[in-house]
Amino acid sequence: MKKVFPVLFAGLILVLTSCKQSEEKLTPELARQITEEAYIYAFPMLDHYKMMFALAIYPESGAYEAPFNVLKNSSDLKGPEHTVIVRPNNDTFYSIVWLSLKGEPMVLIVPAITDNRYYSFQIIDKYTYNIDYVGTRATGFDAGAYLFAGPDWEGEIPEGITKVIRAECNYLAALGRTQVRGPKDVENAKAVMDAYQVQSLSEYLGKGSAVEAIAPAIPPYNPEVISGPGFITYLNAIMADGSIHDSEKALFERFAKIGIEPGKAFDVTSIDPAIVIAMNEGIASAMLKIEEEGNNLGQRKNGWQMTFGAFGAREAMQGKYLTRAGAAFFGLWGNSLEEAYYPETNFDGEGEVLDGSQHNYVLHFDADEIPPVKAFWSLSMYKLPEQLFIENEICRYIISSSTEGLKFNEDGSLDIYIQKENPGAVKESNWLPAHDGPFSLQARLYWPDPNALDPLYVMPAVIQSN
Repeated sequence: MKKVFPVLFAGLILVLTSCKQSEEKLTPELARQITEEAYIYAFPMLDHYKMMFALAIYPESGAYEAPFNVLKNSSDLKGPEHTVIVRPNNDTFYSIVWLSLKGEPMVLIVPAITDNRYYSFQIIDKYTYNIDYVGTRATGFDAGAYLFAGPDWEGEIPEGITKVIRAECNYLAALGRTQVRGPKDVENAKAVMDAYQVQSLSEYLGKGSAVEAIAPAIPPYNPEVISGPGFITYLNAIMADGSIHDSEKALFERFAKIGIEPGKAFDVTSIDPAIVIAMNEGIASAMLKIEEEGNNLGQRKNGWQMTFGAFGAREAMQGKYLTRAGAAFFGLWGNSLEEAYYPETNFDGEGEVLDGSQHNYVLHFDADEIPPVKAFWSLSMYKLPEQLFIENEICRYIISSSTEGLKFNEDGSLDIYIQKENPGAVKESNWLPAHDGPFSLQARLYWPDPNALDPLYVMPAVIQSN
């Protein structure tokens, strides 16, 4: 017995100490620290919900696309007339569907690709993790049926399903990209997109119509509320769908000190005003860190900003909460590096700002420097500060590996002529018309060669040619 009592007594001390720590008084300083951490954690999720609300929940948003479980294809080739979205894409068409898995699983059906065309569906969850891909790189060119299931589904996998993609939550965004090889290829790309289908599991099995899509129980998006302590109302509602990941349970125990708990109501008016002031200070500090991180993702070489390690699956991004938030601030829903790589630059090889009113430029690729891709690459021209395409005499806004008539040199090297004036008939095939002023270049490498990711491929410097 003498040996037992000390053990029991030590255990009691441990329990009492643990209880004391869990009941630690919430001082303004502690509230500021926890709020900063929690806001960094929540920021990408709040931004993701903003897009869900605008695109799939609120028809009067001005950006509304379609309700849950309805696929929307966009098959307009972007040009200078498109001014709503900055840095538009002229080499792929987009598709989007917001999947609600609360009632039953959903099935994405894709056709066989017979013309070596690149396509992908990027599957994004509430954390902004890229949980999986369907498309050329991930699943190949064959036709397929992909079943998406929420965390609570335990049904049998039916015949004909190519793959089951399970999610931690019941709401996913599936963002599709379909290669278009210029104006002459529009109808071919549209034909591929028209073959994409989204069905409920019931419809896929021929057992009647779909269960009505259930929207998430989250308050309407309010930017004023989300920019203050009221963000906790949204985070609690978002986290009520699914369960807290094992790796984050300790994190949420700490967050609970300021009222963060999945499904819990939050009333900022019931909190000590001094704590509220501290929480607002924590949010302001979090935003400064998020903006700084978003502006410094990756590294710059040869004038090109190379962003990497900013987007991916949970396994790749777990614990990198500031990186995840900075990436969302920089550009929500970025592709995982193995799917696409996006170097960009505003500078030439001398470190001077790119300016079509001051210089002509050449981007020279040696034969062994051609962008290493298994799909295709492109280079887009954007005028600054608008970050939009420019009008030009040949209506060319990008130049790419798919550009008709692109000419390589005898040694296999490639020269891209970047200038405002037409370089003449001999060089026009390789001309990317430049803005008559400051501009930015955006490279897009779709399905980069795995060997080019470690070490990461570096674009050659843009060189002044006059």
